[in-house]
Amino acid sequence: MSVELSDLYRSLSTVADGHELTRPESLRRFADRRARARVAGSTLAVALLVGGVAVGGRLAYPADGSAPLPPPADTPGPLPTGAPATFPPSPTPTPVSTPSSAPPSRTTPSGTPSQPATGPAAPRPPTSIPDRAFFVLAAPNRTGLESSGEGPALPTLCGTRLSSDSAMVQRRGRYLAYKLPETPTGHVPDGSYRHTITIYRAGRADDALRELRQAVRGCPDQKLSDDNRTWRQRLLTSGVYGDESVLFEMRAPMPDGMDEPGTEEVRLVRAVRVGDVVTVLWEQGWEHTAAARSQVDADSRRAVAAIENWLD
Repeated sequence: MSVELSDLYRSLSTVADGHELTRPESLRRFADRRARARVAGSTLAVALLVGGVAVGGRLAYPADGSAPLPPPADTPGPLPTGAPATFPPSPTPTPVSTPSSAPPSRTTPSGTPSQPATGPAAPRPPTSIPDRAFFVLAAPNRTGLESSGEGPALPTLCGTRLSSDSAMVQRRGRYLAYKLPETPTGHVPDGSYRHTITIYRAGRADDALRELRQAVRGCPDQKLSDDNRTWRQRLLTSGVYGDESVLFEMRAPMPDGMDEPGTEEVRLVRAVRVGDVVTVLWEQGWEHTAAARSQVDADSRRAVAAIENWLD
């Protein structure tokens, strides 16, 4: 053995003799602690691994066992192996609509009431009837016999009262006699009219004509208090006058000795509505004469023209 090696052993022996060796019991306790530490570390690692698997399972499969949801539409899925990586262009963000910028719905009512459509306001009914509202007979029909006065606007129809009378604003009437063109001036008139004009409250004039139609239908015949004859009533086709019109006739046998047997006395009544105004021509004859339809039609047109000129 060389001198250097001998010196090294001698130094090691000197150091070892100065330290007490660890007893066997201490060595076993130290070894047991290291073993327990290794077991605890392994157990912790296994627990973390199992927990991670469980959490991962809950994220991948819902608790109800249904199939996992697909990824969002804008989330690209995994690329196949070897395929080039291509990415779709970024979607353009859509601006969020706010209630103030959203267009109003056509079917859903909003909190603010819609503005009414602009247009001409409906004309209000007149409140008074001037003289110019009454028509003037054509020159060949004038007799010069005319008077103003109170009186009924319509003949009696089985005692029926029209409820629309309660909606009257004003009524004016007159009596006037007429002659046919071929009748010489100064001769006995051929007939006469009870002519009235009535203003109704807005929307009630059409009720007056409707009720008049019903009254005529409900009174096919009657006897008047001052006449022992039986009068028959029926509606006739009126034609186009104003906004609407009603025409009916009244017939009764001529009084004994007044004309040939079987001859009838005929009265014609026409009511015409123009807006909220109703004008009535009630042909009353003259000494039991019969009304001529052509004359009543002509005078009805003149009466309507006078009303329309007044209301314009």
